[in-house]
Parts: sequence; structure tokens; C-alpha cells
Amino acid sequence: METLDIKGFPVETHIAGSGPPLLYLHAEQYVEQVRPHLDALAKTWRVIAPRHPGYGAAAGAADLRSVDDLAYLYLDLLDELKLDDVVLVGASLGGWIALEMCVRNRARLSKLVLVSSVGVKFSGREERDFADLFYMSDVEAFPMLFADWQRHAPSYAAMSTGQLEELARERQMLAHYGWRPYLHNPGLKRWLHRVDLPTLVLWGEADGFAKPSYGQSLASALPNAELTVVREAGHYPEIEQSEAVIRAIDAFVQR
Repeated sequence: METLDIKGFPVETHIAGSGPPLLYLHAEQYVEQVRPHLDALAKTWRVIAPRHPGYGAAAGAADLRSVDDLAYLYLDLLDELKLDDVVLVGASLGGWIALEMCVRNRARLSKLVLVSSVGVKFSGREERDFADLFYMSDVEAFPMLFADWQRHAPSYAAMSTGQLEELARERQMLAHYGWRPYLHNPGLKRWLHRVDLPTLVLWGEADGFAKPSYGQSLASALPNAELTVVREAGHYPEIEQSEAVIRAIDAFVQR
């Protein structure tokens, strides 16, 4: 893990591998559980995986308040590293950031992979697209987030104080970036026609947080997207079915 200076913002970034560039934008929580997935991706790709400001050891910048800000930050990161033909992968919150990036400037990007992405409102005003994590207890939330929650959900009793504090910061930053309105940009649907990169939408078949029907709506709303459903996975297939996700990404990029 190294800290990059991106126009004055310190950005903790995991960089590994020596293949074609892949920018990985992590989900809103359980960031450390994705490390084995990044290591596996690095066998084929040069993986650049920043931590969103406020996550990890780097402090969040006071004037980075929204997903829009993160989108501009990571576009600056691509410029700073002089990366081209980048495969952009975003998981959940990271998928929302990736969509906002593509709406603004996709010049350095070649393909887009959205893993259980949030960010777009498809249902009516009084309907929910995403379950309310802040309302539910973990007993209610874990079965919605994981197909096999007893195996993959965090066990608080086995965690160190530092790990527990990190989970608490993740929940805090989820509220910081995605609370008002909850996990979506009301205007983003209008601009999805600008996301004209070849796009793979990956979705866990057991996702109860954002159901596979939402993934189908997202794929249908994008100009050049296809949907692949990952079996035996919930909202975080990169944790539960890492190998299947990597196979799907590799096959998509090779096509």
C-alpha cells in the first residue's frame, strides 16, 4: 500500500501486478476481505486499487463530500499515473463512482465492469431500490448481503480492536458519501447514454440488498452492456465467488 498525492489529496493505493491496467474501486464496506480478490486479479492485471478518502489510514478531505468528488478524484488519478486503455471495475459504491466517471470522461478507459453497482434510481418515488442498511440489524442484513453469511460475514468476536474500528469507519463513510439521497444520484439515469463503453454487469443471484432485477434494469439502461449472474453469491460476489468473477471479467475483456 502506498500513498499517492493526487492534486493535493493523499490517496492510499494498493498497486500490484504487471499486466494491462485495471482500476478497481471498492465497495462501501468489508474492504479488507477483498484483498485476496485483488491479489488474484494481479496475476493477470496491473491492479490499481485506491481506498476512498476516509477509509483506511488516510484521512478524508473535508471538501470531498460526494460521489461526484470521488469520480473527479479518480479521473485525476488516471491522469497522474498516465494510464490509458484502462479496464475500470467498480463494486457497489465503487460501481456508482465508476458510472459517474464514465459520464464525465471515458477517454482513458477501454471497458467497464460493474459488480452489484448502486447509484441509479429505477423504481418509483416511494419504492426502495436498495435495502436500508442503517435501519437493519446485522442479523437482518447479513442474509441479504451474503449467500452464505455464516461463512463470509464478519465475525466481530474474532476481530481485533483495529479491525472493528475500521468497520465502524466504513459505515461512517458510507453515510458520508451515500446518505442523502440514499445510495443514488437522482440525475444519473438521465446521463447513462454517455456510458457507451463495452460494459459487463455482474450480479449475485442471492443479492437481497439490490436484487438481480435491479442489475437487469441497469444493464438495459446502458448502451452497450450485458448482464452475468453469479451463482451462490450475494451483494459481494468478489468476496464469495472471487474466481467466478475473475473468469467473467477475463472472458469479457478478451471478447
